[in-house]
Amino acid sequence: MDKIEIKNLEIFANHGVFPEENILGQKFVISATLYTDTRKAGLTDELTASIHYGEVSHMITKFTKEHTYKLLETLAENLCQMLLQELPLLKMITLRVEKPWAPVGLPLETVAVEITRGWHTAYVAFGSNLGDKKKFLDDGIQGLRTTPSCEVEAVSEYLVTEPYGGVEQDEFLNGVLKLRTLLTPEELLDRLHELEAAANRERIIHWGPRTLDLDILFYDNEIIDTPDLHIPHIDMENRDFVLKPMDEIAPYYRHPVLNKTIHQLLNELLAKDNQ
Repeated sequence: MDKIEIKNLEIFANHGVFPEENILGQKFVISATLYTDTRKAGLTDELTASIHYGEVSHMITKFTKEHTYKLLETLAENLCQMLLQELPLLKMITLRVEKPWAPVGLPLETVAVEITRGWHTAYVAFGSNLGDKKKFLDDGIQGLRTTPSCEVEAVSEYLVTEPYGGVEQDEFLNGVLKLRTLLTPEELLDRLHELEAAANRERIIHWGPRTLDLDILFYDNEIIDTPDLHIPHIDMENRDFVLKPMDEIAPYYRHPVLNKTIHQLLNELLAKDNQ
């Protein structure tokens, strides 16, 4: 990925644990590596095809001066989030915040925090088979649309499906959405649980009826296996109510474990069902 660099931007601002730091202020030195695709700008010589480093420098300066945080970590985190959300061409950023006048009482050149943040692609399955199913799904998707650090990029059609898992219950409405997010997998899972709770989801019977079910299918190409989180989602290759809507919005997405596209997995499942 191509890079645009801003090095050692000096800003006088008010951040620190001690009250006098927030009142008197001090110097901060900020460097940013902006990851983007400069190919189009290089071929066309058009400024709008790239990220304007002058504008970014002013954005960093304005934000750093207008906000006050105790920790460099908080300043760096919020700066990254602001830039990623404000700059459509920015895919990832490495930000370094230095505090050369840090009040530690020892001879040192500077203290610094450096973080890297960027956009991730997640696919989320959704389903409901209680009450007003469509409204539960609509509200859950809208909840993701209004979640900071999340952008819903595509939503499949709602699919009427029979229940899975052997529990006798009403038929489901199911689908899949594509999400662009700055949240970690764990943070995204927490947000999905919040949306389920807002829909009065009750976890009484395994694979039982539910007002709203939200599951992370994929997160980039990561493979995660913890007690609370399994990515890619377990057994999805045997669930047509997942593969069919996924095939609608991302047929050529490749399963990072099975090394097959969604379209291939769906065709294999349909062939197995027809035997």
